[in-house]
Amino acid sequence: MSRAPPAEGRPLLEVRGLVKHFPILGGVIRRPVGWLKAVDGVSFEVRRGETLGIVGESGCGKTTLGRAILRLIEPTAGEVLFEGRNLCGLSLREYRPFRRHMQIIFQDPFASLHPRMSVGRIITEPPAIHGRLGGRERRRRAEQLIQVVGLDPMDLDKYPHEFSGGQQQRIVIARALSLNPALVVCDEPVSSLDVSIQSQILNLLRDLQARFALTYLFISHNLAVVRHVSDRVAVMYLGQLVELAAAEALYERPLHPYTQALFSAIPVADPKLRRERILLPGDVPSPVDIPPGCRFADRCRHRLEICRLEEPALEPRRGGGPGGEADGRLLRCHLYRRSAE
Repeated sequence: MSRAPPAEGRPLLEVRGLVKHFPILGGVIRRPVGWLKAVDGVSFEVRRGETLGIVGESGCGKTTLGRAILRLIEPTAGEVLFEGRNLCGLSLREYRPFRRHMQIIFQDPFASLHPRMSVGRIITEPPAIHGRLGGRERRRRAEQLIQVVGLDPMDLDKYPHEFSGGQQQRIVIARALSLNPALVVCDEPVSSLDVSIQSQILNLLRDLQARFALTYLFISHNLAVVRHVSDRVAVMYLGQLVELAAAEALYERPLHPYTQALFSAIPVADPKLRRERILLPGDVPSPVDIPPGCRFADRCRHRLEICRLEEPALEPRRGGGPGGEADGRLLRCHLYRRSAE
């Protein structure tokens, strides 16, 4: 299926310097004795109609980022602009009307479905809470959505435990679409499913994107899946973005040393197309005690003296395209800044 190009103009979603630090409590009165820096100054934008993939190893802050954007957890600092409106500056009462425009698909479908609610009630609950449609219209909408995601209208009277994992995820998707959102955050939506079912759900998400003009923020540690669904991909390491580029450009030629190591682990069937496997020394630094300078410096085979002293900024790659112009890729690396000077 061919994909429509993302719409031009103002981005649907803009994230500016988003921070989420969790307090570490200690002592008798349980006061903060430190901070876990799960998300630490993340900035990007998502254009209407596109899919932005977020990748990185476990614990890098991907899921926290997605939930902070939706204010399922409150950000510590930064801005989240939806259609130009800063959502972080709103009270919960002011923010509530925006919730129906932004929905989430969770990793574990069974855990996100109420076991004592029928499928029909699960799908009609969001419109009921937001005062959308009457009772009959909500039921009719649920029947339409359950068919759109590949299930039968008779399934509306069943309960979550009567379905397989793939069918449960289809129900979660139908619930997310019940309010006709513009943005859907997909948080590892296929990682808990069998490989044979994953492709079905991914194809369903792409079909729904074209049908309902959806914009996706697709979070996953599965690099092959992200390449299949994304227009652009952002790579996270220890709470920060280190590289962001068009999906095909990034997969064909990763530039950041961490991205190169991460992508070298992708299984490739053809031995002629395999990359050199890059094994990183040491472990990921603790998000509680982040070293100065570049967060990847201690594990980087290309580190410079400045890498341990000064934290690089995420900025457009200089000298990226023919004639030396930037190619739209963002990098957080002293190596490419130095080579362009």
